[in-house]
Amino acid sequence: MIETDDLDTESVLELAADYADEHDIEDVVVASTSGATGEQAAEIFDLAARNLTVVGHAVGYSEPNEQEFDDGAREAIEAAGGTVFLGPMVFSNVGAAIKEKDGFSAHELVADVLRLFGQGTKVTLECVLEACDAGHVPAGKTVLAVAGTGDGADTVLAIKSANSRDLFEARILNVLAKPSDPENLFYW
Repeated sequence: MIETDDLDTESVLELAADYADEHDIEDVVVASTSGATGEQAAEIFDLAARNLTVVGHAVGYSEPNEQEFDDGAREAIEAAGGTVFLGPMVFSNVGAAIKEKDGFSAHELVADVLRLFGQGTKVTLECVLEACDAGHVPAGKTVLAVAGTGDGADTVLAIKSANSRDLFEARILNVLAKPSDPENLFYW
């Protein structure tokens, strides 16, 4: 495993692209809140050989009726041959509402356990499930997933994809890169 504590987003995306090339991984899923990381991914990955899906938050995630994903970034990603999916997070939206009302949610528990390995680990799996649910990535394939902690990318996992309703069919096959310094594995 490559420790990414001192790497920037571009370096993480480049090592992910090299891994995809070396292991002939067709499907790549990249988390991107604003679109900046997704736009970088569209520039770095060979989209003639890769199916790139950039996953962002649904409208209203941070503010009602607001979309965090930049329209220009979306246009650049799609012009390069990538796909953008903006939708609800599997481990968050409904679970957060239930937790707020009842004080506990199994959705939140799953997310919190994954965060023990770092925020990026939770987000990589979540984004693969979302991309699979949206039909951008087929279930049962090895997918390269890239995500981060707060800003940019710091985590790269190879994941056997599954639909969210089949969460326990998904598998984290390889942890290529992630932060290891406890300071970078903070809990939200």
